[in-house]
Amino acid sequence: MIKTIILGIVEGFTEWLPISSTGHLVLVGNVLKLDESKAFIDMFNYVVQFGAIMAVIILYFHKLNPFSPQKDQLAQKQTWTLWFKVILAVMPSVVIGFPLNDWMDEHLMQNWIVASMLILYGILFIIIENRSRNHEAKYADLNNLPWLTAFWIGCFQALSIIPGTSRSGATILGAIILGTSRYVGAEFSFFMAIPTMVGVSILKIGKFFYQGNHFTGDQSLILLVGMVVSFIVSVISIKFLMDYIQKHDFKVFGWYRIILGLLVLGTMLLA
Repeated sequence: MIKTIILGIVEGFTEWLPISSTGHLVLVGNVLKLDESKAFIDMFNYVVQFGAIMAVIILYFHKLNPFSPQKDQLAQKQTWTLWFKVILAVMPSVVIGFPLNDWMDEHLMQNWIVASMLILYGILFIIIENRSRNHEAKYADLNNLPWLTAFWIGCFQALSIIPGTSRSGATILGAIILGTSRYVGAEFSFFMAIPTMVGVSILKIGKFFYQGNHFTGDQSLILLVGMVVSFIVSVISIKFLMDYIQKHDFKVFGWYRIILGLLVLGTMLLA
């Protein structure tokens, strides 16, 4: 249970920061050695993210709710439009991620892949932030985000099928490249996560049962505790990130990724 709580904290803290939650779960999980089957751990590393999704839904419920009585007709229309843009943006992940699901689980959940992606995207964050430092964002309002731009951001999200990339990191980086402000890029990344991660959770649970597995009492408790902890920590993490990026850029996360990736590779070489 202590290991589960630690993994829930790792998930909740890293899911929304551009540092790869799945990558961190793989790395930390390899150290903690949760005493469960590989099938359960593979499923847990994704389904625990559902708790983080609930944090977004609750924190942004009013903004995402087109039926809110507090919204006028224009605001309701803008909310529906936002949802349609989100659905469009998740299509590349569905088309690419679904058929490659089994292959990814079999070949990509490895420390050296996680470390390499941490370093690569860390470098890209620093380069992109330096390049855009003196450029004003074209889209500083989420309602003004063009449909085509939303789709291309979704294409960047599809890159996150490789562990260590970071779903939020790929989408935010792509959004900045395409001309959004950091704030708009982060918010749109949060909203894209809802259908993406709900779909992934359903897929992973379905695969778990399809392979003939079932939840024991301990496993049910582990999954529930992990999701609850990730929800609580995600609320803190989201609020921190949205406050942070109003005054700072993402380079600190880039350097963090590079240092962590190098440490992981160094540890593997020494071992």
